[in-house]
Amino acid sequence: MDEKDKKIISLLEENPDLSQSEIAAQVGISQPSVGVRLRKLKEKGALSFLIGMNFKKIDLFLVNVEMTAENSTEILKKFRGCPYFLNGFVVSGKKNLSLFFVSEDLTTIDSLVDAHLRNREDVKDVEVNIVITSYKDLIFPVRMKMEKSDSPPCGSKGSCGECRYYQIGHCLGCPVTGHYRGKFW
Repeated sequence: MDEKDKKIISLLEENPDLSQSEIAAQVGISQPSVGVRLRKLKEKGALSFLIGMNFKKIDLFLVNVEMTAENSTEILKKFRGCPYFLNGFVVSGKKNLSLFFVSEDLTTIDSLVDAHLRNREDVKDVEVNIVITSYKDLIFPVRMKMEKSDSPPCGSKGSCGECRYYQIGHCLGCPVTGHYRGKFW
């Protein structure tokens, strides 16, 4: 990656809607050269485009759950299909797993953490942090289209309708199942 590639990436970071002609004018190369560079950067995996929602502009809560977990890979796999789950990171330090969730309702995330993390013997020291604001725009992918299923993607036994959190109104339910009371998905 040379200085021109870095300039192209920084221009797109500031304004992803720039045309190749506009990039070419600012970098000082031809439009076809910009096209070739963009293709190569994408093929290398150095550049990708993400469609998502701006956390600052929608009425969803972003929550970071940090914990000490003995089997972080298993926990990450558990949430792979969960519509509330954005991403997870294995990190260094006392707390070795950091998960990000999004929901229109904080009690749903708290119920999710209670039901799927706090009750696990291999999980210790769970800390839930609500993101109040972000310094820069934070775009995150949210899966809007999901294949419906009778069982939740987290592998919970039974349906959301049988869950005590759902029954007492502390969880909106899972958008994948038929038990969902929210308005977002």
